[in-house]
Amino acid sequence: MRRAVATRPRTYLRKPSVADAEEFVARVAESDHLAPWVFPPADVGAFRQWLTRGERHEIEQFLVCSREDDGIAGFVNLNGIQRGAVQRATAGWSALSPYAGRGHLTDGVSMAIEVAFTQMRLHRFEADIQPGNERSRALARRCGLRLEGYSPRLVLVDGDWRDHERWAVNAEDWRAARRS
Repeated sequence: MRRAVATRPRTYLRKPSVADAEEFVARVAESDHLAPWVFPPADVGAFRQWLTRGERHEIEQFLVCSREDDGIAGFVNLNGIQRGAVQRATAGWSALSPYAGRGHLTDGVSMAIEVAFTQMRLHRFEADIQPGNERSRALARRCGLRLEGYSPRLVLVDGDWRDHERWAVNAEDWRAARRS
């Protein structure tokens, strides 16, 4: 297990590095379930650009990894991190083959929420999800996010402005759910 930011019995969360490029790109190539929802870096150059983007203060990137074999099972990005009176981030995530459907991403998003509220001291964890993306909607529910609204043509995805649902959980509700 390499430098975990957070752990669960089967899964851990860690920061990506240049050394992850080939494995990440290979996993993306195997993952035919990603389109039309998300288009992660598909070659080493794009992966390096993605890493560079993660060096900005308003972005945090995490790899979701299997504890069994240290393989990259997915990723969670916290984008548009805002401080001051808002204290929030908007997450994006994807499971990668061959780990998709095995619960690693649920663990990863749960750990990212925990990191956001405990280590980063954010107040809101949000996710914008395309209405037809049933897997991400179900994952958001499992992780305690609630549907808060609908925004037409919110995010540019693969050259088209796509409608998104806005899902979120705040720190108080997350803590209350953990206590019960």
